[in-house]
Amino acid sequence: MPSGYTLPVFACAAAVAALHWLRDRQPLSITSINLIEPNQIAEIPIEQVAGLSENMALAITRSEPGDNLDLTRNTPIWALVEWRSKDEQEGETVIIKGGEGIGRQMNADSKPAIYTYARRLLQENLQRMLAPLEKITVTIILPEGRSLAVRTSNSAFGVVEGLSLLGTTGISQPLSTPEQLAVFQAQLQNKASRFDSLVFCIGENGLDLARQLGINPEQLVKTANWLGPMLIEADVLGIKEILLFGYHGKLLKLAGGIFHTHHHLADGRREILAAHCAIAGLKLPDIQAVFHSPTTEAALTYLRSLDASTDSDWVNQVYSAISETIDVRSQEYIQSHSQRGREVTVCGSILFDRDRKIIVKSKTAGLLMGKLC
Repeated sequence: MPSGYTLPVFACAAAVAALHWLRDRQPLSITSINLIEPNQIAEIPIEQVAGLSENMALAITRSEPGDNLDLTRNTPIWALVEWRSKDEQEGETVIIKGGEGIGRQMNADSKPAIYTYARRLLQENLQRMLAPLEKITVTIILPEGRSLAVRTSNSAFGVVEGLSLLGTTGISQPLSTPEQLAVFQAQLQNKASRFDSLVFCIGENGLDLARQLGINPEQLVKTANWLGPMLIEADVLGIKEILLFGYHGKLLKLAGGIFHTHHHLADGRREILAAHCAIAGLKLPDIQAVFHSPTTEAALTYLRSLDASTDSDWVNQVYSAISETIDVRSQEYIQSHSQRGREVTVCGSILFDRDRKIIVKSKTAGLLMGKLC
């Protein structure tokens, strides 16, 4: 399994194994899962299956992300499946819940952090096993999820007390290796043959939000931290327009000329944000508060509270300036590597916060969104 699979796939495999026990009272050692994205079958080993009662079963598997450097490697994933009464005519056929170790979304009434692809994967693979009127409740449990979560950036996106079942594909992809850059570039080349305008998303949060906004999924390109090389490749391929769509804590690095956004290589976020605050005219104590904020999300919260208490518009002023600077620096970066003269790829930028709410769109981004949605 050189490429490995994402966490939702293993959660689904455990749920399928538990449901199989409920139906046939036979444990499975391997489950076959339709990944949907991509359209292929994955064979997932099951570590243990146990019947807890006539109406409830538990199955356990372990995460195997392949060559990807993933902190969930070998972590156990449990799925608890329970029959619901056939008299329950209301509600979904398959109800999905998050148990211990699955994070909660602070901005969504503490809903479990089980996102679109994971829910679709579970729904489609489980529903085909059910007869008419049969209904089940599935609870996904990550026994080590709470302790692993402190080593992630989940809290920056408002997810607490556990890990997310996030992603748009069942295949696990290493995001920071040169080999993965080649994969991203190959995907870009494929889409460049069909579209003049594309959307670059650094990670899964951007991909998921872009889909929700109605952007054609076929025009979405994942870049991870390789924004610089991907922008150059897009220009070489003759892409006319690129919408940069990302979490502000990552994307604002481009305003400082940082085009490989992994924090191990460069991290000037607070300097960039504080500089734009100074240019916008904030008072020195406020600039210092922004500069000394522990995260960009905390700095944004400070600016929002300042706006609320003083009836000002600092968030809009500062982030509008940042988005326009991102566009300019991106154009300059492409121009410095381009052989196309003045006909370089046009860039616009959209930044969102940890609640996946858009903070700002640059002027160019506003025009591009009109074409993409």
